Amino acid sequence: MSGKAGGTSRGRQFGASHGGRRRREDEAPAGHPEDPPGDPESVARSICLKLLTMSPKTRAQLVDALAAKGIPDAAAAAVLDRYTEVGLIDDAAFAQAWVSTRQAGRGLATRALAQELHRKGIDKDIAGAALATLDPDAEEDSARTLVHRRLRSMTSLEPHVATRRLLGMLARKGYPSDVSLRVVRGSLSAERERRDV
Repeated sequence: MSGKAGGTSRGRQFGASHGGRRRREDEAPAGHPEDPPGDPESVARSICLKLLTMSPKTRAQLVDALAAKGIPDAAAAAVLDRYTEVGLIDDAAFAQAWVSTRQAGRGLATRALAQELHRKGIDKDIAGAALATLDPDAEEDSARTLVHRRLRSMTSLEPHVATRRLLGMLARKGYPSDVSLRVVRGSLSAERERRDV
């Protein structure tokens, strides 16, 4: 009898506003054995572990996820503090990995990476430390690679049109205007020389 009442109470506490499907998920948390089934910290642990299993998350992302599930702030903070202590949440490592993979994979410049880290709730100092590891020369090399790749599809365009499009592409990826101009002009000049040979 008490189990049934507890389930109803949990549904009201953590999922009633999200509909029946959400309530059923929250009624079966994978918490610690010593926790009561509807304990907010147990539910918070279950939510966090599920999200962290899918992909690394920042503390801010988990705060938002727990708030959306109706987890009380105190319970959320207790779980997040513990997960930070044991290394399951590590914003510095997240920022470093994010910067490295996004710079290499997408060719994003420092400014764009800083905006992405900010949107993910990374502290400014932590983001700054991760961004400081980027080699400025590597950033310009990335810009040059992006331009060379795009130039292949621009052979029929007038130089001023190609220049405008290439500068726009680099601006969207966060490259400073001086770097963009230098790379685009150099690449177009090299391409003209190649064609004239």
